[in-house]
Amino acid sequence: MAEAISEALRQAVTERARGCCEYCLSQEAYATERFSIEHIYPRALGGLTVVENLALACQGCNGHKSAKTAAADPETGEMTTLFHPRKHRWAEHFSWSDDGLHIVGLTPTGKATIVRLQMNRPSLVNLRRALLSIKVHPPRDLL
Repeated sequence: MAEAISEALRQAVTERARGCCEYCLSQEAYATERFSIEHIYPRALGGLTVVENLALACQGCNGHKSAKTAAADPETGEMTTLFHPRKHRWAEHFSWSDDGLHIVGLTPTGKATIVRLQMNRPSLVNLRRALLSIKVHPPRDLL
């Protein structure tokens, strides 16, 4: 049986992430569903339920990542690790398009993560457009 994540652990992970998905930077305050506490290194592969292995993830990123830790770089086809929120800095692997609607991959890890997690899925682009109009996107303090 899967180990339950306590409310205290959930709160610690959420506070560290400042309420944003640690992959696509969506803000939980504007989501229709509570974000997940995601195992960066999946439990299915032996990952532990400890704060260092947990990330706040929107439902879309969590579902598309599933138990994956690697994916193909869409430009070369070579396998590369997915973005790891505890080991990598977001701004080294990703940036925003000039209009702020799309996440752009800067590295093979960034590009593969965008594809695997579908970080520019239409619903997210629509949400980003709405949040731009009220000047709360992108969450600049996280970069």
